[in-house]
Amino acid sequence: MPDLDPATTALLTVECQNGVVGEESALPELAKEARDSGMLARVAALVDAARPAGVQVVHAVAERRPDGRGANANARLFRAAGKLPVRQLSGSRAVEIATPIVVAEQDLVVRRLHGLSPMSGTDLDALLRNLGVRTLVVTGVSSNIAIPNTVFDAVNLGYRVVVPADAIAGVPASCTAEVIRNSLVLVASVVTTDELLEQWAAAAAS
Repeated sequence: MPDLDPATTALLTVECQNGVVGEESALPELAKEARDSGMLARVAALVDAARPAGVQVVHAVAERRPDGRGANANARLFRAAGKLPVRQLSGSRAVEIATPIVVAEQDLVVRRLHGLSPMSGTDLDALLRNLGVRTLVVTGVSSNIAIPNTVFDAVNLGYRVVVPADAIAGVPASCTAEVIRNSLVLVASVVTTDELLEQWAAAAAS
């Protein structure tokens, strides 16, 4: 477990929003895996532990304008998303952070209208650098696409990346273990939620 300096560390939740992992998800299989595996509860625990430890919390949300302007249409995934019964429309309940994760006043929420990663084409990189963040803890969904994209983008931008293996999810469930074992472990420090909670509890108490 790497020793993380809270002053230069941020916790990022990726697409932990109602329309993705909530009860009215556009992707019910992914939402079920996120909840049944305990991933969503572990992300909530990390969020709650990060703040008193002095770790900045950032929530990355994927959304679309109702008219679709600016959204990608250059891949099957994007075209399919536009036909789903639940759409991630700006200002709707679908793009609100899902329970049991709580958004606090000091948290940052970064929204994107295009692409596969919150690190690309948003203010996220600039905000993190302005805060002096050098280490990014990445959580959320999905281990199929958004999580690896986020990790690779962050590494390419010079961040040290930490991934709590039990605080990300994808479908099928086996995909997460495969992505971690064959890809993420090569570029990020892979840890557990409990290891982070223990370290942040000590930081909060000091």
